[in-house]
Amino acid sequence: MKKWLIAGLSLICTCALANTTLIHNISGYTPTLKGATQSFSVLVVRDGKVVATGNDDMLKQFPEATRYDGHGKTLLPGLIDAHGHIIGLGNNLVELDLRGMTSIEQIGEKLKAYSDHFDGEWIVGRGWDQTLWSSQQFGSAADLDKYVGNRPVMLTRVDGHAIWVNSKAMQMAGIDEKTKAPEGGEIIYEGNHQPSGVFVDKAEELVRKHVPAASEHDVKRALNKASEHLLSLGITSAHDAGIDYTTWQVYQDQAKNKAIPIRIYAMLSASDPKLETMLKAGIIKDPNDHLSVRSVKIYADGALGSRGAALIDSYKDRPGHHGLMLETYDKLRELMRLSFKHGFSANTHAIGDKANRVVLDAYEAEFKKTGGKLLRNRIEHAQIVTPEDIPRFKSLDIIPSMQPVHATSDMHMAEKRLTDNQLAGGYAWQTFLKQGSKIAAGSDFPVELAEPFHGLFSAVTRQDPHGQPEQGWRAEEALSRDQALRAFTLDAAYAAFQEHKLGSLEKGKWADFILIDKDYFNVRALEIRDIQVDETWVAGQLVYKRMVQKDDK
Repeated sequence: MKKWLIAGLSLICTCALANTTLIHNISGYTPTLKGATQSFSVLVVRDGKVVATGNDDMLKQFPEATRYDGHGKTLLPGLIDAHGHIIGLGNNLVELDLRGMTSIEQIGEKLKAYSDHFDGEWIVGRGWDQTLWSSQQFGSAADLDKYVGNRPVMLTRVDGHAIWVNSKAMQMAGIDEKTKAPEGGEIIYEGNHQPSGVFVDKAEELVRKHVPAASEHDVKRALNKASEHLLSLGITSAHDAGIDYTTWQVYQDQAKNKAIPIRIYAMLSASDPKLETMLKAGIIKDPNDHLSVRSVKIYADGALGSRGAALIDSYKDRPGHHGLMLETYDKLRELMRLSFKHGFSANTHAIGDKANRVVLDAYEAEFKKTGGKLLRNRIEHAQIVTPEDIPRFKSLDIIPSMQPVHATSDMHMAEKRLTDNQLAGGYAWQTFLKQGSKIAAGSDFPVELAEPFHGLFSAVTRQDPHGQPEQGWRAEEALSRDQALRAFTLDAAYAAFQEHKLGSLEKGKWADFILIDKDYFNVRALEIRDIQVDETWVAGQLVYKRMVQKDDK
């Protein structure tokens, strides 16, 4: 007799759970504030918070509790993605998705098919990556015109640091050979010095400002789409790396109405014209911890894939080019000063070694002048850092907010872009931990897939999905399973001032947890990537269950 499974997704809310619930018959693991990972077979929850964890002896201690059988599954704390873009993810789930496309022709065919059923004005999509194409060269407006020429098209690179548009879009934006790139941006030109249709970093705004802004309805739709997706992956909390004024308003309204399904630690976008208005409104802390706004997201440079990451030495595959600083040293200090003045942390995007050094210099100078060192400031990504600058993270109390999957998706591209010397302090997770830094781990969704077990797999193995390279890429920087889980839970919570509320299943903290289909600590390393989330619980309530139907034959 054979059994076959049909897996489906279902977002559910069991709002009428008994006051005390005892989850038993589980293999539970949680990091702890004291440091060691704790194992348990019983979890007791009351009023949405953890009462206790322990062994089967606890079954007698809580006879009044409603019992929930975990069927021998592994239970972990709800995972925290410390760097993502929630509205971007939600939009990605409903717009044109170009992730993984291996040629311009493949993208063009998908664009044309999408256009045939699209009734809006601007076609917007995301996910292209020229490093996956045989030419590895940027596309052009003419390439897109072959498929859609009668309406404007704007396609964002997978990392968000470049756009590719058609001729209609450039025409509507008034862009021609006389158009100059703003400081911190680059227009890619063709041989006749005509704009090619690719705009990097701050040059994106030349086109973006002509695309209709998202409405509150659009933001709510994206929030709900993203939340449902994140919960299905076991992510109960996400750090939203840069929100605009409209999103800031929507998040507050939804929090007041108890309509945010996940927990959000939101960073205000430093580039938003209404930044000071949002700062003056003060820190936002929802009493149910579904929304926290107490930091500012600043951009220092671009990304490695579009050669916008700012480097001390030039790119190996583009001699003389050093990337792009999106803000000057003085502007960085000004934005940090403004953040600190209102009690907000400054979380600064820095990928290249030059950007990381300039940002560290700016933090150091501003700490001496205005304070702010205790605000758990962060450098987002911290991908390429010189070995001599890594200790400065610890001395300045800067948290490296890093995305493990970037190392394994970047490794081949990074070796083309950079020399071995430049990579000496690249993706250096273990080096950061050994000096006492806490790593806040995330995925940078939708740049990468939001799948947290892909991140845990990358952190532990430093391998691609096929287990290559066999020993791992720069394997000395790999994390242990305990270290990786902590980076995606308790240390991510620390980076948001939430380690006493989230990130572990310790007494008095919110009962956010997941049940998974394999034992994270005991499966083969290669299997970590394929772990599936069967259930997700937030504040002691079951909010997602992977539905499985069994049919006998």
